[in-house]
Amino acid sequence: MSQRRRVAVELVLAVVAAAGAVWSWFAAQSVVTVAPVLEGEPQTTSVAYYPPLLVLMLLLATVAGVLAIDGVARLRRR
Repeated sequence: MSQRRRVAVELVLAVVAAAGAVWSWFAAQSVVTVAPVLEGEPQTTSVAYYPPLLVLMLLLATVAGVLAIDGVARLRRR
């Protein structure tokens, strides 16, 4: 595989991993209703996060960062 093609593949994979990280972040969130603390108070809403999707988001963001840095470094070395 040529150097130019390898750089292109790394940068495309970095973009795909970053898009996956964004998707995981939004998929991990859900709005829940919280019961009132005192009688007569209104209900409130809160955001709950699903931990496995947060871990996936962190992993994908790390992979995207490593691939982007490696791709840019290869471009600059040429």
